[in-house]
Amino acid sequence: MSGALNEGETGKRQRTGSVGREDSEVLDQDSRYFQCYSRLHEQQNMLYDHVRTSSYHSAITLNGPSLFRDRTVMDLGAGSGILSFFAVQAGAKHVYAVEASDMADKMRVMLDAAKRNGAASRNAYLADRITVVNSKIEEPRLLPELPKVDVIISEPIGVMLVHERMLESYIYARDKFLRPGGAMMPSTGTIHLAPLSDATLWNETITSARFWQQNAFYGVDLNPYFAQAFDECFSSPVVGCFNPNALMGESTQHEIDFHTIQMAELREFCVPIEWNIKYTGLMHGVASWFDLAFIPPASALRPGTTPSATFLSTSPRLPVTHWHQARLLLKQPLAVNAGQVVRGFINMKANSHRSYDIFAQLICLEQEESAAVTTPEELRSMLETHKSRARTAVWHLQAQIYNYSYTGEQTWNSNPEEANLYLPVDKLLAASDGRDPQSSVILSVHGTTTSLTDFLVTTKSAASKPVSGAASNAESSEMQL
Repeated sequence: MSGALNEGETGKRQRTGSVGREDSEVLDQDSRYFQCYSRLHEQQNMLYDHVRTSSYHSAITLNGPSLFRDRTVMDLGAGSGILSFFAVQAGAKHVYAVEASDMADKMRVMLDAAKRNGAASRNAYLADRITVVNSKIEEPRLLPELPKVDVIISEPIGVMLVHERMLESYIYARDKFLRPGGAMMPSTGTIHLAPLSDATLWNETITSARFWQQNAFYGVDLNPYFAQAFDECFSSPVVGCFNPNALMGESTQHEIDFHTIQMAELREFCVPIEWNIKYTGLMHGVASWFDLAFIPPASALRPGTTPSATFLSTSPRLPVTHWHQARLLLKQPLAVNAGQVVRGFINMKANSHRSYDIFAQLICLEQEESAAVTTPEELRSMLETHKSRARTAVWHLQAQIYNYSYTGEQTWNSNPEEANLYLPVDKLLAASDGRDPQSSVILSVHGTTTSLTDFLVTTKSAASKPVSGAASNAESSEMQL
């Protein structure tokens, strides 16, 4: 969920509590956190997200015969109850809808009306099929009160997958209430991290910080604030969409298996980075988004049935969701050339603000240098000894700000140089005649005039290779286990 603790930001989701955390600062935030999502307006913003809602609907209803029919289900952080309703539609015998906020009372109104109006109600199928539990899942009293269930459904997701730390409640529920061999829906989440060039956003950010460099603001010198403002501006992740053409290479992925991950692994983890840079230009920061998969394990399926696999992605190349994407800016951009490799580490550590602190160490290497670095220790040594081409950064995910200037209208036909990104000459030429850019070799480059921009390039041609692909951020497919 992205920003329940940020005033004025809406469109996120309701949750169920902190996972037995000792930190009193976190516990003190619970009441404000939950009640932020007790309003129907907040629930409406989430239901409006067609990608989110339709993906969950497909994941649940298409697995009715194989997973949900005649099974007991827990809906963790039920909010409006929509996932509970989907589970009943899929044939669930009974659903325990666990909700910590006052939305629980609103859900009871819906269920009471279904029961009271009987067959005359369009929601008659919900009567006596759902039990609303107004509590955080971590309350000890629930252990003897709630039964073990066959399936846990939840939408405990935030910006960069982990913001708001509700995945911990999801894992707690698994450990305490899921029967052996049961199903977690979603089953996995994948964080994507990619190199980003975004001069416009970087310039906007430094301009905001430079406000504090005024030395005569109504007779006041604001410069003593500048260093703090600079740190604040560049440690705040920017949530919103961006043009996918701003990506300088493919993403590094970190997958979290919700069936097997342990709590400690979720609270602190390191993502090794190795980005093969496609364009020459300035790397201004790191882009992030996530995917979800809904794949029931074979152990949870009815004998002889075929499950349905559903996938949801918040990729910048796909239709926008209410999670958007995140951009994490470097204080000083890193100059990179096409063919070089950016290596390093991105560490994510849970903090007391229902979020994460993110630490990055990145360095630009030639391909030969990168190939010679085979251990984390060697890479850390390179980071220490080659500081001119290394960058470090710290971001605080709870301090996220919002920039919605890009609406998701992708300009697929735009050229990379329009974003100040530059292809190698051989790849630029190969793109126009279908040759394989990897095997097109430049033989010579000769100036044709006195102009610095007019050249005759001679290349050795290579056979072209067909390329095809397709993507969707909400899709389902049948699979045989």
